[in-house]
Amino acid sequence: MYGINGSDFPPVSEDTFCKYVLYYEINNSRVRIWDLIILIPNALFVLFLVVRFNKAQLKLRATSSPIFLTFYSLVWGNVIISLVRCAVSMTVNAVVPFGGLIDKILWVTVRFFLLATEMSVVIFGLAFGHMDSRSSIRYVLLATSLISLAFTITQGTLEIVMPDDVFHIDTRDYDLFGHGGMLFWFSSSLVFAIIYFIILLLPWIPLREYLALPTKLSFYLYILLLALLDTTQAVGAGLLAWGSMQSGLCVVDVTTWLYFSLYTPLVYHTFLSEFFSVSQPSIMFSYKAQMDEPMDDDQVSLPHQQSFSSLKTDSDYIYQSNSVYDSTLFEAGGTTPMNPVYSASLQSPDSIASGQSIDIGVAPSAFQSQHMPST
Repeated sequence: MYGINGSDFPPVSEDTFCKYVLYYEINNSRVRIWDLIILIPNALFVLFLVVRFNKAQLKLRATSSPIFLTFYSLVWGNVIISLVRCAVSMTVNAVVPFGGLIDKILWVTVRFFLLATEMSVVIFGLAFGHMDSRSSIRYVLLATSLISLAFTITQGTLEIVMPDDVFHIDTRDYDLFGHGGMLFWFSSSLVFAIIYFIILLLPWIPLREYLALPTKLSFYLYILLLALLDTTQAVGAGLLAWGSMQSGLCVVDVTTWLYFSLYTPLVYHTFLSEFFSVSQPSIMFSYKAQMDEPMDDDQVSLPHQQSFSSLKTDSDYIYQSNSVYDSTLFEAGGTTPMNPVYSASLQSPDSIASGQSIDIGVAPSAFQSQHMPST
């Protein structure tokens, strides 16, 4: 038995490129190629976020919906912890036991943040799509954090207590981060892939009649990409555990780089790019409106306010919605709930002027009806 927590096959040969790239240091500077190729896309994405930070801040202040701030915070948290991991891994000596332990803890920490975000997106889309309250968001984040914590603790324990010999470096006598071992990696990837494929099938099964499923294509493309990624990762881990060593390692190298480098930009592009790019963004997930559902006490969406003018101008149609049920982010045909001060600034001059004229005309009659004695 060669692998303590993996396969019955001997470890991958040291001279294979797919393993060599995981530990090779540039000019013995502790800067590993693997950390560098993960650092570069994350650093470029941080630069992109910094350039657009002022515009994003104005957009977030202009909306009363907390869901966008939640996604934006998750994106920042993921990319920052990824940068920290890469920077620390480039400074510590992984050959030393303490340095190797720190490196593995950082890998597990990054996985915790990414997995919590991954599950939060799915739950927001499926279970809480019709809600946009701070309490529901807190419950979702708490639930996903606990599940992700259990997952990463299991992964970290397996990684530290029973490291997989597939990722052992004989020449330097230390272990690379092995994602909890091939059996754990294979089984967890397979479970996630099955869950995502089931989600993709929901719109085509009778159960859809009882669920408020998203209708936007971007949500299902996001699920499809994760399903394909986890499937490919399960195949690679399976090849490492029971089949061809070299090809399996190359497969998981590619899937690992894609996940740790491009997953956070994928979340931003799928769920935030439209919000930050247009003045009146469409809803994140479209749903069939449910009229009989009571709103939460802490619901932050604002009620619809109609114009006082009975003769609508072009500007009225630009600045005004048409349905009283479009105040929440996830309901069909809705628009993003706006801050009252910001929405008041967007009202057309004709509507404001018309509303003032009506108030002036109505006030005297109301006053007379209250103070004149009845005959």
